[in-house]
Amino acid sequence: MRIFDAHCDVLYQMWLDPTIEFADSPKLHITYKRLKEIGGKVQCFAIYIPEQVRPESRFEVALEMIDIFYKRVLAPSPLLKFVRTRDDINALKDNEIGAMLTLEGCDAIDNSLIKLSTLIRLGVSSVGLTWNYANFVADGILEERGGGLSTFGKDVVRELNRSYLWTDVSHLSIQGFWDVMELADFPIASHSNSFTICKNRRNLQDEQIYALINKNGMIGINLYPPFLSTRPKITISDMLKHLDYICSLGGEYHVGFGSDFDGFSETAKGMENYSCYEVIIDSLLKHYSENQVSRFLYKNFLEHIPR
Repeated sequence: MRIFDAHCDVLYQMWLDPTIEFADSPKLHITYKRLKEIGGKVQCFAIYIPEQVRPESRFEVALEMIDIFYKRVLAPSPLLKFVRTRDDINALKDNEIGAMLTLEGCDAIDNSLIKLSTLIRLGVSSVGLTWNYANFVADGILEERGGGLSTFGKDVVRELNRSYLWTDVSHLSIQGFWDVMELADFPIASHSNSFTICKNRRNLQDEQIYALINKNGMIGINLYPPFLSTRPKITISDMLKHLDYICSLGGEYHVGFGSDFDGFSETAKGMENYSCYEVIIDSLLKHYSENQVSRFLYKNFLEHIPR
């Protein structure tokens, strides 16, 4: 069964440690080998600029990660193909895997639409507006001020609309989320869960889930344990609760997976790396039809690509 994973931090890990090879490094949750073995069809690779990078260096670090994407991820992986549109993905051969480039947080662009346009020209297909804190675009979910989109932030969303790109609200403040709902043509939450099921600030409240569904958006289930449950021992059943709940709110055609693999070190039992998708598929097929499982794993995100 095909898998579309809307978020991982492989590029960040490879930027931190230049010795890591994407082919089969034991330091990575997602590798070329695992994508081939488990049925990966589309993998989104995020550009994430860590907080410790000085503001004046952040755009350059974004360029370095893009260079890693093309030279150290794509080039040595013959079956991995760069994609950015639905047609690109549909044109993949049966044994080929699509690789999409995304931006996690607009810290890298400062207050410059030129920098944003440059990243888009280099292949970025989805833009997360913030990480957890504030930047020129908006406040993140952990910023105490809780502000929404700035004037510049609204310009960014309009540019994403014009470019037919996803506007990603994962990590965004609550006010910022509602500002995006008013402006964005193609909103998603690439790696966020249900706040009702697990009361972590990074998760989405019911009203936010309803809003994304009504805007024909997508929600990617995140496998990071603190976003799944507050219980000490977390398993795949905890992940299923989030998917079941989002479906109960009307999200059957608006939910998929954004694992967040390689963005964390603490993993849940049975979800230690990309290979867990085999177990996830088996678990889903016990509760849902094959067509529904195919939607959750692949078709829903594919059908919501803006172009």
